[in-house]
Amino acid sequence: MTSSTPEKSVATRRTVLVTGGAGFIGSHLVDALVEGGLAVRVVDNLAGGKREDLNSAAELVEADIRDGDALSGCFAGVDSVFHLAALPRVPLSIDKPLETHLTNVVGTLNVLVAARNAGVRRVVYASSSSVYGEQQSLPLREDMVPNPLSPYALQKLTGEQYMRLFHRLFGLETVALRYFNVFGSRMSAGGPYATVVSAFLLARSEGRPLPIYGDGEQTRDFTDVRDVARATMLAMDCKVGDGRPINVGAGRAISVNQLASLFGGPIARLEARRGEPRHTLADTSAATRLLGWRPRISVEQAVAELLQLK
Repeated sequence: MTSSTPEKSVATRRTVLVTGGAGFIGSHLVDALVEGGLAVRVVDNLAGGKREDLNSAAELVEADIRDGDALSGCFAGVDSVFHLAALPRVPLSIDKPLETHLTNVVGTLNVLVAARNAGVRRVVYASSSSVYGEQQSLPLREDMVPNPLSPYALQKLTGEQYMRLFHRLFGLETVALRYFNVFGSRMSAGGPYATVVSAFLLARSEGRPLPIYGDGEQTRDFTDVRDVARATMLAMDCKVGDGRPINVGAGRAISVNQLASLFGGPIARLEARRGEPRHTLADTSAATRLLGWRPRISVEQAVAELLQLK
């Protein structure tokens, strides 16, 4: 009798699925979900994710979201889906627009179809602040007309529109979270498509100048991955599920030059990148109102912690 009790307890836990759950943001979300007592299934092709970053309590299904047939059996018994699998980065989408479209748009549609067919209650979608592009004023609000400047931004916006359509047509609850410049532990290091924080960390570890594209006065709303994971988890049970977008950002912007000063050391100026807005800053009032979420970790604290890990 005693040996069957834990099995019954596990069987009655709510099951959630995370696409891209072995990746940077996904693995942090999986940790939070496991800590919250949920049964977690992860779908990941491990192209960008790492098995060693995945919480051992999570079930891993190695599958590619571009393959709709491979997804069909993964969603059985799932209450909610967190769709984080993607080929991110603006420069990558400019270099490889078709490849990124297949993952970010076709893959997203495959996830929605599989969720609908399996009777999933809700899909939480990881969108991006890049959908705003250049705007006339800051902070960036969800009611602004999107102005994508890159294939990646357009792909994420298309995913948002699919979220709304699947709610309207099929009654699937959906939420789109617009992430702002997420950073933290487990980021991919180096490479031509690395984030600025990753590039700075790698340069520091190799004793090179910090690479800054353009004049460095472009500003970004850098948001700690742990805050992002917490917001994403809250979206699973928030009161709205009509596909509307919600900003997830720190609500504070600093320049790339200011970020570099937190790392210290010499810098190297490089040619400015295409397809990226000059400034980003999140209006987080909707996240506070709808998710009950506020960021807790400052960029200074988070960078100091990353530097201690190196």
